[in-house]
This record gives sequence, C-alpha cells and structure tokens, in this order.
Amino acid sequence: MKPIIAWFAENHVAANLLMGVIVLGGLVAVPQIPMKAFPDIEIPAISISVPYLGAAPEEVEEGVCVRIEEELEGIEGVKHITSNANEGLCSVTVELFEDADEMKALDEVKNRVDSIDTFPEETEKPITNLITRVYNVLDIAITGPEDERTLKEIAQQVRDDITQLPGVTQSTVANTRPYEISIEVSEISLRRNGLTFDEVARAVRSGSLDLPGGSIKTGAGEILLRTIGQAYWGHEFEDLVVMTRPDGTRLYLKDVATVVDGFAETDQVLRFNGKKAALIRVDRMGEQDLQHISGTVKQYIKDVGPRLPEGVELTIWNDGSTMLRDRLDTLLNSGRQGFLMVLILLALFLRPRIAFWVSVGVPVAFLGALLLTRVIGNSIDAISLFGFILVLGILVDDAIVVGESVHARHQEGISQLAGAIEGTQRVTIPVTFGVLTTVAAFMPLLFGVGFMGQVQAVIATTVMCCLAFSLIESQMVLPAHLGHSRVKTPSGEVGLMLVPIVAILLLGFAWDTRSYIALAIGVTSLLFAAHFAGFFAPVAERILNFQGRFASGLEHLINGPFRQAAVACLRVRYVTLACAFVALLSAIGIVASGRLPFSFFPPLASDQVVAKLTMPLGTSAVVTNRAVTALEESARKVKAKLNAQYAAAPPATHIMAAVGDQPSGGIGPPGISGGSGRLAGNGHLGEVTLQLTPSQTRELRTQEVADIWREMHGPITDAVELKFATSLFSSGNDIDIQLEGDNVDELRMVAEKLRFKLAEYPGVVDITDSFRSGKQELKLSILPSGESLGLTLAGLGRQVRQAFYGEEAQRIQRGRDDVRVMVRYTEEERRSLGSLGTMRIRTPGGSEVPFATVASGELGRGFSTIRRVDRRRVVNVVADVDRTQITANAVIADLSKGTIQDLMAHYPRVTYRLEGQQADQAEAIAGLVPMFAMALFIIFALLAVPLKSYFQPLIIMSVIPFAFVGAIWGHLIMKNLGFITGLAMMSVLGFIAASGVVVNSSLVLVHSVNFRRSMGDSISEAVIHAAVSRCRPILLTSLTTFVGLSPLMLNKSVQAQFLVPMAISLAFGVLFATAVTLLVVPSAYLVLHDMAKLITRTGESVGVTDQSAGSATGSQ
Repeated sequence: MKPIIAWFAENHVAANLLMGVIVLGGLVAVPQIPMKAFPDIEIPAISISVPYLGAAPEEVEEGVCVRIEEELEGIEGVKHITSNANEGLCSVTVELFEDADEMKALDEVKNRVDSIDTFPEETEKPITNLITRVYNVLDIAITGPEDERTLKEIAQQVRDDITQLPGVTQSTVANTRPYEISIEVSEISLRRNGLTFDEVARAVRSGSLDLPGGSIKTGAGEILLRTIGQAYWGHEFEDLVVMTRPDGTRLYLKDVATVVDGFAETDQVLRFNGKKAALIRVDRMGEQDLQHISGTVKQYIKDVGPRLPEGVELTIWNDGSTMLRDRLDTLLNSGRQGFLMVLILLALFLRPRIAFWVSVGVPVAFLGALLLTRVIGNSIDAISLFGFILVLGILVDDAIVVGESVHARHQEGISQLAGAIEGTQRVTIPVTFGVLTTVAAFMPLLFGVGFMGQVQAVIATTVMCCLAFSLIESQMVLPAHLGHSRVKTPSGEVGLMLVPIVAILLLGFAWDTRSYIALAIGVTSLLFAAHFAGFFAPVAERILNFQGRFASGLEHLINGPFRQAAVACLRVRYVTLACAFVALLSAIGIVASGRLPFSFFPPLASDQVVAKLTMPLGTSAVVTNRAVTALEESARKVKAKLNAQYAAAPPATHIMAAVGDQPSGGIGPPGISGGSGRLAGNGHLGEVTLQLTPSQTRELRTQEVADIWREMHGPITDAVELKFATSLFSSGNDIDIQLEGDNVDELRMVAEKLRFKLAEYPGVVDITDSFRSGKQELKLSILPSGESLGLTLAGLGRQVRQAFYGEEAQRIQRGRDDVRVMVRYTEEERRSLGSLGTMRIRTPGGSEVPFATVASGELGRGFSTIRRVDRRRVVNVVADVDRTQITANAVIADLSKGTIQDLMAHYPRVTYRLEGQQADQAEAIAGLVPMFAMALFIIFALLAVPLKSYFQPLIIMSVIPFAFVGAIWGHLIMKNLGFITGLAMMSVLGFIAASGVVVNSSLVLVHSVNFRRSMGDSISEAVIHAAVSRCRPILLTSLTTFVGLSPLMLNKSVQAQFLVPMAISLAFGVLFATAVTLLVVPSAYLVLHDMAKLITRTGESVGVTDQSAGSATGSQ
C-alpha cells in the first residue's frame, strides 16, 4: 500500500484523473438512477385465486381452499400457506423463504393447482401468479357526468390515453362496476312458456356465436366459411330465438325475458368532493421513475383539460411525487445543514487549506457511491438518502487522521511532498483497518430478513459504498493535494474554504439544477472578483487570526486540563474502569426500568386521514351509504373549520367517499399483504378520506386532525368497526395474537376473552378480532317427498342458484370489456324471500312442483371470512397502543405470564403465536444477534492482524459497550426534549453501526501507543503521549459525526421520524465513546499491562507522573 500512496502523491496528475473519473462517473449516473419515495420491498410469494361465484365462505373453504392446501403440501421452499375463504372467492398466498427459487416454486405450485380436478363445477379457472408489488404513483378523480355509463367511458378513454404516454405502462380504472347483460325471466313467464333456465341459457349460447366453418378451395382461390351471429348488445340478444313452435311461429327472447344491458349488481359508489366520480390509478413497476411518470401525467391533464366535455374535471389525488419531493427535501436539508456544520467545524480545528481538501473527500465519496448505486440497481429514496446522511460525518474521519498526520510532519520541518507521503503512510494501517471495522459493523444489516431486513440492507449498502470511495480518496488523492497545493496569501487560503461553504448555501436557494449552476457561476465570479480586488484580505486576516486563536486555545486545553485529567485517570486506572462500569450499569438500568419504551417500527404518518367503516355483514348498501354520507358531512365540517382556523395555510384539500369498498385497503406495509381477497361490492363496507396538505406546510399533525374528526362525528350505531387511520404504512398491528385451532366456537371464546383482557390495559386502543359473523343463510335440504320424485341435493341447489344468482350463458369481449351474460330471475323476485316459496322445481321426471313441497330451509348465520394458516383455522386478536402510555412489549409480556397460559390450559386444542410487529421484531432480532456476533469477531480479527496481538483488540473493542451507554442516554435526552417517544428497532441498528465507528478512534490511539513504544518510550510515556497527541483528531472525528447528524436528530417532520432513532444511537454513541477512548482505553491498556506483569511476575507495576517525558516513577 505504501508504494501506491507514494506514487499517487508524487504523480498528482494521476491522482486528479482518478478523482475526475469518480466525479464524472457519479454525475453521469445520477440522472439514470430512479427516484422513489421508498425502496422497492419484495417478499417472495405466490398468489392463487379461484372464483366460486355465489358460494358462501364455508362452501369456498371446503370445496376449494382445503383442496388447494392439501395439494400444496411438501413443496420445497414454502414458508407459510395462508388462505382466505370469502363469499365467492378463495384467495391463497404461498409465502416462500427468501432464498427459495421463485420460478421453480411457481411452476410447481401452478402445476399442482391446475391438476386438481375435484373443484366444484361452478368454480372458474384458478389464477396463479408470482406476487409482484405495484407502487402507486398518483390517482386521478374524474367528476362531472352523473350517468354511470358516460362516466366510465370517459374514465376508460383517459386511462387509454395515459397508458400511451411515454414511460407509463400501468394505469387502471378503479371503483367502477363491470358491464353485465342480465336476461331476467320471471317464474310466471317460465311456466307460461314451458321453459327452464337451462333451456333459455342454451338458446342464448346456440343463437349468439361466431363460428369458423373452414374453407373451400376453388379455382379462383380459397374462400373462408364463417357463421356470424354473435350478439354484443342488449337489443341484439332480444332478437334471439328461444324456440320454434310446431306451427312454425318463433318465440323470441324479448317475448319471455327482459334484457338489461347495464352493470353487475355490486354495491359500489364513489364520490369526490360530493360529486359522483371514477378513479384512475397510475402505478409504476420495477425501476420506473416516479417523478417522471407523475410529471408526464400532470402535463397530460393540463393539455387534455380544454378538450374534455363540458363539466368534466380531472383532479390529481394522492400524488406520490409530492410525498417523494417532501421527503427528499427534508432529508436533503438535513444533509446540507449537517455538511455545512462539518465544514465549519473542520475550518475551526484545521488550517483552511487542509480543511478544504479534507472536505473534498465527501462529495467525491458520495459521487462514487452514486455510481455504484446505479451499477447495483438501487434507487435514490428516503432510505438511501438517510444512508448518505448517516455516513456524512464518518467520511471525513480517515481524511482528518491523514490531514492531522501530514500537518504534524510539516510542523516538524519536513518538506510539503515528503511530509504528505510520510504522514499518510504512518497512519495507513489504522485508517485502512478503521474503515474495514466500520464496514464490518454494517455487515449484519445486509443479512436481515423480511421488510425491515430489506430496509436496513439499503442503508448498509449505501454506507459501505461511501466508505470504500472515502478510503480510496484519503489514501490516493488527498496526499497528492496536500503535497502539491500551495496557497500564497491568507485570502486565497480562506477563499478555498469559502468555496464548499458557498456551494452548500446555494443549494438552499436553487429550485432546480439549472438555477443552481447559474447561481454557482454567478456567485463564484463575484468571489473571484472580490478576491482580485483585494476585498478579502482584511476579512481573511481576521478569520485566520480567529482560527489561530481557537487552535491555540484548543492546544492549551489539551496540553493543560486534559493532560492533567488523563494523568489522574491513569493513576487511579482501576477506579476509572469501575466508574465506566457504573455508567454501563446505569444505561442497562434505564432500559430495564421502562423509561425508554421500545416499539419495533413506529408508524409513518400519512397526509391523509382515512375513516374506515365496517357494518355488520349483510347490511344493505343503502344503510351503509347513509352512514358514509354522515361521515362525509362531518369531514366537510372539519375541513371548513380547520381551513378557517388556519387561513394562512389551509391544511385540508379534498374529500373522497366510497361505499361497497375500502379503496385505501391496499395501502399497507410493503411486504406481503394477502388481503382479505374479497370481491369489490361489499355493501357493508365504507370509507371516507380527508386529504391534507404536506406535513411541513401545516401546523397540525395528521393524528390531531383525526382526533378532531373522531370527536366531531362520534360513534356510529350498529357499526362493527369505525377506525380513523393516519399511517402511511406500518409493519403490522402493535399487538397481533393469532389463535389457531379447528373448533370455531373455542376460537371465538378465546378471542373474546383476550379482547376483554386487552381492554383493561390503559393505552391499548382499536381492539378487535378477525372473527366476523356472516350474512344470514337459508340452508336448504330435501324433504322425503322430494327424494321420492328423484330430486337430488345437487339438482335442487343448481336450480336455486340459476334463479337467484344466475346462470352464466356467455362471456363476451365487447371492445376492451369482458361482459358476462347472465340468465336469472327478475330483480324484484330476487329481492324477495317469498319468491323461493313460489319457485317451481323441475324434477327428473319432467314435472314441476312447488319448492315448499320438496325442500325446506333453515335460517342460520355463517362466517364473513374464514382465514386459514398452514391448514388450520385462525382468528387474530389485534390492537394498537398509545406509546406515551404503554408499549406492546409490556402488554405481551404481561399477557404471557398469566392470561394466555390460563386460556391455553382451558382450551388445549387452541394454540397461539404472535404476528404483526411482534413477529417481525422476533424475526429481526433473531437474525441480528448471530450476525452481530459474527461482526464482532470480524472486527476482532481485523484489529488483531495489524496489531499482532490477541489482547490489544480487546482493549480497543472495550469502547463498544459504551457506545450503547451513549445511545441510551442520547435517547433519554431526546425523549425528554420531545423529539422521540422511546427506543425503536432503528435504535438497535444505530448502535450496531456505532460499534464499528467507535473502534476507529480507539485503534488510532492504541496504534499511536505502540508506535511510541517502538521508538523507545516507556509504557506510561507512550500512553500519555498518545492520549494527548491523538486527542484533537479523535475529538474532531467524533464531533464531525455528531454535528453531521444533528440536523436530522432535531428534525420533527414526519418524514424523518422513522430515521431519527438510528441517528441518535450513532451520534450519541460516538460522542460518549470519545471520552471513553481518551480516558478509559488508556487506563485499560495499563491495566492489561499490570495483569501481564502479575502473571509473568517480572518487572514492576507501572507508575504514572505528570512529567513532560511521562517517566514512570512510583507504583500503582
């Protein structure tokens, strides 16, 4: 390594070319890196959907779900199988292990499912797909037409236009009913004409078709034969012949039925700001750029507006680019402020020339990391930007150590170039291995599992890329700059430092890249003009004088009070170690006392408040609509009140209401969301969304708006659940206890008792379970009289299904739409239970008998959804917690001690396991513990190799526990200041990262001790000299890390809250470990020497005196 350093230092052209290649590569790569609000989180899973239209959940479970589960047993790589049996649909999610071969598993699952031949006849073909997450960019609300068909046609046209835009590949029309042609035949008409539903459906199939007839090869050419008769519209179906009588007269479909060319009978209503609306969702997939798609769609809306029919409006809703811009701006501001503070700190501690070249390493490392980001396929998002901010203060550590060493050589009278080479080479080993230990500390973050694992891997990758280029710059580029750069005047030296400071300040005033370049050129020109005009000379002199006084004062502080403190600590080194141990115990006590509550993944606040309403299953859409309208009205009142109260910056913008669906249900943790798998059009569901302005432009937090709305509206009578959601996403419920068993009654009783117990804890809110009673059911059975007529249960069920659900006679493609043609009773008959009693059942003998004479019905109630996990029925009891009152961990710990164990003893056939955040937390920690142990071993090995010792690495690593002390006390301070509510999983990750950073300073110190001892100093002289001589670089590296993260730690915006705990752990951990490095590590070094002397019983104990030479006199 030393020859390489010398060669680059002597050949400054090569060094500058290397830097230029890195900078140019990064600049070229930046425009090609996709920008996203959040990194793409993919968890391997396969979805299977089998429609069984008209079937109850129990029928779906028994006829479809169970058979799929049995068939999938034993497939390699499968982690869990979750199935949901809903009305008319079986939805199965096959979750795979992260190292599983996805395509192999998909092929195996698809083959096995397709081979099942025992599904009920009425089921449709299974759809098996690998789950690919689609990320919403924005929604477009279309309002104006009150006619449903017109509204849908406009929405489809807009959708088609958007899909044709460059860069846009996926957009869908949401919350509109599908087209359907309903052929409605009354019981009277069937009896009068002697028809059955089978005969009517058969007539439709045989009379409405296009059929190729082959071809005739004549001498003149080939002629194709085709039968053309496919009906596509309602009036065309009316003219189909149902039968031809013996006298030759024809009976047309319009003579026996009413043909309704309309929409499927699903209960769906969507309103935007009180007007009937359709919604278009624009999504991105893969590496598509969110900003580009959003900008393209917005420009289309602007262009198409004048061409739309009068009264039609397109409104952007839920714009992800705004969220992205706000989040990135918040983090960029924190990064810019942190870098500015680092620059000022460098200018105070170092000569401006050295400070400038040290600071140059930061953008070089960043651009090099961005180049690698493009190569490995990562994106620019909130998490990767946080990685850049996290490493901001760390990047200058190696450059500071090199710069300090070079400066010391110059102070000794060595020439500029020789001093740069020798100074760099002297600290090459501690700098290189210091960077490697930091990399080793971040390595465990690369191997996390689940959602959190993928998030932390992005941070680790970003940090490692930055550190790699930082090491290259400090060892190959920085020595050349320090060895060749010459500044002849004080104003020139100060001007060097002003360049990066001005560049950072200009970023705050630039609104795009072009404006920034223009500002930079203009201001730089002014700076040069002022320099050559001599305006800087007086200012430069004052700045240099101030910097000199500061440096002198710092030197006096180090050689005076600090030296005395170090000597005192070394004299009573055992007491020093005891005090450090007490500090460690205090941190452990703070955690054990519960003063810092722990939550795995605090929810990230959204810019929307979503009121989700669930009425009892079977509630009519009319009743649900009344409840949703009341919610909508209260939302309007909240909007008017808040906008009047905060007129300068109105916080509320739009209101969207939905009946029959919950459109925001897809917003959730970016992992597997098996979902309920329900079909749209559930009349008991409703939702109202109040859109807010971005968080940094309003004074109210999202949760405060939700509280105002909840209080203003009050409870809804008969509602099963009314929940006001404010989180953009979370990793699941705070408390999620999954009960497993085969006896539904036992599961329901255990769930009920758990809910009652949870309600006793203060701060536990939104307690509910997944058990829902279904719609009322009329369970049909055949009477003996029916059996004597040859009637079977299958025949009875099929005729009832044809009458009330319908027989699908055809499915046609009409333009872009897939339209079902259904034959059934009239709507009036289908809405009356009395129609069942008057229905005529056709027997195998051809006779017709009243339903009541051959069958009976028993009223009951089934389930709304039957959820199964790994072939067992489950019920989930879920709740959230108010973190200011209690933590989920405390609730679970208390439940596990008594209530849950008692319940399991009373219901031995019921088992439980923790899901949601508790499961993710356990999985994440279980993965981190062995990886952190491995990282510690790697750090030990990296330290042992250059030191050639087994014991000195232990001295260096003794600072790691005290990074934990600093992290805990830092969290306590920031909690008392109101910036956080307690510890989080990101806090743990911050401590792990700090473990690698804090050993760098300790390594530099021990390396300096060893160097002094190799020069002939006694151990006490070497320790004191190392502590004093390395105090300034150690102090500076710690302070740059701390101040670089300070703006982010002090940021209260919702965009930064998720990341603040990790920043606190790293910043305060490094800061506290600095004192340990300078005072405790030297004491530990001497204690180790004492122990070695005691074991060998040779020599004397080490004494310490405050002499300049540091001679050893006396004994400890």
